[in-house]
Amino acid sequence: MSAPPVSAASPGAQPVPEQPRPVSAPPAYPGSGVPARPVSGVPAQPVSGVPAQPVSPAGSVVGAEPRPGQERRAAPADPEQTLAALRWRLHPETLREEADDPELLRSVREGLTAKLDVALDNRSRARLLSLRAVASRLLGDLGDAADDARLALTYAEATGELRRTALARARLAHVLRWRGEFAEADRLFAEANSTELPDRLRAALHEHAGRCCYDQGRLIEACQHFERALDLQRSADPELLARTRIALDAVAERAGRDGFGPYPRGRSEILRTPRPPVPTYDEDLDRWGYADADGNLVIGTDYAEVQPFREGVAWVRRPEGTRWALIDDSGGTLIQANNGYRSVGSFSDGLAWVSMDGTGNWMAVDPSNMVVIPPGFDDVRPFRGGVAAVRVGGGWGAVDRTGTVVVPTRYHGFTTALFDGRYVDGFTDEGLAVVELNGRRGVVDRTGRVLVAPAHPALVVHPVAYLVGDGLGRWGALDRRGAPLIDPVHPSRDRVVEQIDHLLADASPLV
Repeated sequence: MSAPPVSAASPGAQPVPEQPRPVSAPPAYPGSGVPARPVSGVPAQPVSGVPAQPVSPAGSVVGAEPRPGQERRAAPADPEQTLAALRWRLHPETLREEADDPELLRSVREGLTAKLDVALDNRSRARLLSLRAVASRLLGDLGDAADDARLALTYAEATGELRRTALARARLAHVLRWRGEFAEADRLFAEANSTELPDRLRAALHEHAGRCCYDQGRLIEACQHFERALDLQRSADPELLARTRIALDAVAERAGRDGFGPYPRGRSEILRTPRPPVPTYDEDLDRWGYADADGNLVIGTDYAEVQPFREGVAWVRRPEGTRWALIDDSGGTLIQANNGYRSVGSFSDGLAWVSMDGTGNWMAVDPSNMVVIPPGFDDVRPFRGGVAAVRVGGGWGAVDRTGTVVVPTRYHGFTTALFDGRYVDGFTDEGLAVVELNGRRGVVDRTGRVLVAPAHPALVVHPVAYLVGDGLGRWGALDRRGAPLIDPVHPSRDRVVEQIDHLLADASPLV
């Protein structure tokens, strides 16, 4: 195998600057994220075969003769398509994938290397490197696989695209699981699994996280992941069901021999994030303080009001005052109450919005009380991904962390509805926001580019599409470029989601 390309993190090398692009734009090649239809953000061919026997993308068992009138299809010449079409089996004891043709995998790896030699943009390099890591992992070359997967994650993060970064994290985690580096693998699987991802990808992440827990003897936690994967797929994926049966058989065998292992961990334990003190109330004193995870008081009950800790700091107000002070998790004061902030917002992305009069003229400060964004906003929302929704007069827009206006303050609303029923004030993790103008809704990204013109009475962000309503109870969908995908003829959003799932029926993410 030829040497991997120069790392974006290496001295003197930087990721290639991105050209303007739609948020979550699909990758350029099939087999690593190219949709079979406009809505899909995952590969066009199923790549995870059933556990008992290897399965081809068409569903035929390896070694079986084709049905009468059915011809065997030659493997695609493109290495990405070949990898997507690869047949493999799941080992019933190790729960690792096994491929029958190592020479084919080596050929795929060489083909991916050739494509890397001419790939210049971050998206292509992220995709090709992570796919080469998959090939090397299946060949057992775990050192090369880890090097490629780490570099792929660097390029993926440089794109700022949620799904691309999630796939790169998952592929690196898969390699680390095979290397026995479980702590980092668990963390990467957890970080990758955002609720804003397509259900198929989230199901795959839970399935692989479950196998990683199985390797560690965390069998209860493994079963929880397998169950969550089935829930996300609504038990409608026969290959997932078959793989899960094999995994549960392996769990039962090991549990009978060694027991079920430790009690399942929470997300914060897996990510190893410090657990900040939590507000606690003393009824006798009618005062607030903070306690640790065991309930022990760590910051005295001296306050009339407190806010939860965010990014290691929290706002507090003493009973004798009307202004807020900022403390750290030891109770030390970072911003004195005499600075005059009558209204404050929690810190996010290193900044907090504060108001001197308590009603408007908001400005953003850092934990040292340096004013980063001068006052002048009538209403604000927390920063997410480096941008925050703001209102000036009757118009909503957005600013970045320097105060530069990235979305003009011309919209009448800035609340983003997600397909799972949640609402986000401002931008999603993926960098999308639903804006409203004269009762019609559209979509902008965090650079201010209009992806969908505000022309729809109702609009909901779906992981791979936009659900749009005509205001009369009929729903349809647009693809991520804003082009019509499903006509607005369905009586509910759920029916549209079912149609999108049908369009994605052949798609399984290659992890």
